[in-house]
Amino acid sequence: MSGGDQFGIVIAGHGSRDPDAVREFEALVELIKLRVPQDVVTHGYLEFATPTIAEAVAANLAGGARQVAIVPGVLLAARHAKNDMPAEMQAAARDYPEIDFHFGAPMNLDPKLLQLAQERIVAAEALSPNTVRRSDTCLVVVGRGTTDPDANGEVAKLARMLEEGLGFGAAYVCYSGTASPLVADGLRSAAKLGYARVVVLPFFLFDGVLVKRIYAAADDLAEREPGLEVLKAGYLGVHPLMADVMIERAREAVAGRAAMNCSLCKYRVQIVGFEQQVGEPQQAHHLAVRALSARLNEPLAAQPSRYKPYLPHPIEAESFRIIAEGRDWTPFPQDQLTILQRLVHTSGDFDAVNDMYFSPGAVDSGIRALLRCKRILTDVTMVQTGLKRALLEELGIDTWCGVHDRETHLMSEQYGITRSAAGIRRGWEKFGNDVVVSIGDAPTAIAEATRLIREHGWRPQLVIGLPVGFVGTRETKEDLRRCLQVPRITNRGTRGGSPWAASVVNGLMIDALNGLSAQQASEQAAEPAAEQAAEPAAVPREDVAG
Repeated sequence: MSGGDQFGIVIAGHGSRDPDAVREFEALVELIKLRVPQDVVTHGYLEFATPTIAEAVAANLAGGARQVAIVPGVLLAARHAKNDMPAEMQAAARDYPEIDFHFGAPMNLDPKLLQLAQERIVAAEALSPNTVRRSDTCLVVVGRGTTDPDANGEVAKLARMLEEGLGFGAAYVCYSGTASPLVADGLRSAAKLGYARVVVLPFFLFDGVLVKRIYAAADDLAEREPGLEVLKAGYLGVHPLMADVMIERAREAVAGRAAMNCSLCKYRVQIVGFEQQVGEPQQAHHLAVRALSARLNEPLAAQPSRYKPYLPHPIEAESFRIIAEGRDWTPFPQDQLTILQRLVHTSGDFDAVNDMYFSPGAVDSGIRALLRCKRILTDVTMVQTGLKRALLEELGIDTWCGVHDRETHLMSEQYGITRSAAGIRRGWEKFGNDVVVSIGDAPTAIAEATRLIREHGWRPQLVIGLPVGFVGTRETKEDLRRCLQVPRITNRGTRGGSPWAASVVNGLMIDALNGLSAQQASEQAAEPAAEQAAEPAAVPREDVAG
């Protein structure tokens, strides 16, 4: 380091509910400290454990560091390394403008990790009493699985390099979650390939819930297939090679050589199926769950309130006061009022609500779906634009619209359907049933949705259909109203539009947030009373024996 500045390294881990994973991570940090005693080394977590990354930065600076490298303690560049951890560094840079911060690359497929994977495989083979040729062995590499195809592809690349480098007869890749095939499916498929032995290699840094599940699935396979030898290789774990890779990533960061795999990054270039995420801003998804495991052990009354009730702008609040007093709302069900009054606010017309239709339980189904599935599919970007960004972020809800994607254009041309209809079909293929559908522009999108529901068993959690216009609008909305297989919200006639569809979703999100806030407040208020009730009652003095 130049200029005599003390160098600091912050190892940023994900965190885990499993104490074994946390212990191993911290053991690796201690090993790093031993190998670079001249540097200040601290660690923090995104979630489930303490200290937080912000606390790790503060401890590093307290140790005298004036240049700090934040190194992701993760294997591959997916959302954590691309979004969450850079957001932590940006927050630190704002808090400490006089400090030079540098962000390191994740570990990636470093040659040292290939060597370590080789060690784990050889150790597993050595524990077997049988001698089996590698050419008669199938290697099953299990990755974490993410929503980033580039990171998932790196797991496949690792498997191929180990297959060729170590001479396995075949390699099979599966994932512990998010991506497919999942572990149990992958192991079943590998068993059918006809090899004498299967070696299961978890491509994980540390022990934890998922690694334990992988080993349990391997045990299940061995029990089901007694003629197949199933060996469980160790995960990467605490090792000098691991420490050396992280130290290298810190040095590279300060030198400006932090090499990220950007050629196939879905945030930089259009990747098939992920085109809409090009240029997506880096947004952290873990700020609300920092140190979660520590907070779970605190009394509810001592925990900070996670959810705050929706607070409208004063002008918005005044508008809704006028709307509430502007007509008799008693004929309408209580659970529909937020949506109906927002539609009046959007349209400027008190009579807009007279034509609305809610299937039984639609509002409750929509709120539950937003909180559970956390994904909204829209027919056009105008609906996306009308959704309140602060509510989406507070509730952690993603939105998707494929109307402008290349594949949507191709489907539109090949199938002779509108791009809005093609976007709905793509949403059905991508997300299945775990989605709320909000259609505000295209009657053809409603027609495609009801076709998929009736003919292909699609069951979205809620369908909102409120397009505006004169060609096919009345007919498709009436068809949606008769579509008994799914919860639905629509109206009669030609009125509607993207702002209407967005307003319905906004109303659902407001009710969802207010409900969470009220539930949280109730639980926090109830805990002191429960603790008091659990205390032994004071015994009157005259009743004390002796």
